[in-house]
Amino acid sequence: MYGQSDKLFAARLADMVSLCERDGACQYSYFLDERQCAEAEQWCAHNTGALRYRLWGGYENARRRMLAVYPDYFEDCAESGYPLVCLTFSYRKEDKLTHRDFLGSFMGMQLKREVIGDIVVSEGLTQVFVTDVAARLICSSAARIGRTGVKIADDKPFELENAQEFQDISGTVASLRLDCVVGLAARLSREKAAVLIRTDRVEINHLPAASVSQELREGDILSVRGTGRFILSGINGSTKKGRIHINLRKYI
Repeated sequence: MYGQSDKLFAARLADMVSLCERDGACQYSYFLDERQCAEAEQWCAHNTGALRYRLWGGYENARRRMLAVYPDYFEDCAESGYPLVCLTFSYRKEDKLTHRDFLGSFMGMQLKREVIGDIVVSEGLTQVFVTDVAARLICSSAARIGRTGVKIADDKPFELENAQEFQDISGTVASLRLDCVVGLAARLSREKAAVLIRTDRVEINHLPAASVSQELREGDILSVRGTGRFILSGINGSTKKGRIHINLRKYI
């Protein structure tokens, strides 16, 4: 069953489609989080008709992305027309700024989370994707992030890697059912894993798990509330007793 927030989100997507059909022009959302991106992909696959759609966050594999809905003859607008800007913040390497420092500063400017995309932090350099309206505000008023002085440029290409670290986990499971894999990931019995799934504390590819018996495939992303997020990175044959060797990568 859809919750109220799901219905509101679907209504927003339907409004984008209606406006695109009426005006024949591209329509863009704000930045969507990973779950919203998955929901938008699922909804658009069944409801956009002859229109096309694309999710984009400024670079490949961005987590937070904007949805574009557009007529098929407007291909260019989905390539270069997104109302987003890459801001580049430079500062001294000895000033160790974090994702939280940047997000906290933006929230302190009364910006909503939906106008901010990915924040990619490196030594002495951070690049942030924001809406074009938010970019103007940040460039005009953000001389510091926390207590650190920064310089901001809005004309540099994205050049950083969003390096994600993982912890490798391997083991055997009776099957690729969700309760079996959650049990290995969370180091729980199959029965306790099933309780987590039935109480809506497990997601597959950012969407709520359908059932304890749902079969997983290689590449699926598994989120277990209170434990973490995992990728099913390998399925590597069976033991003599028929158990399946799998590899998981835990986000750290």
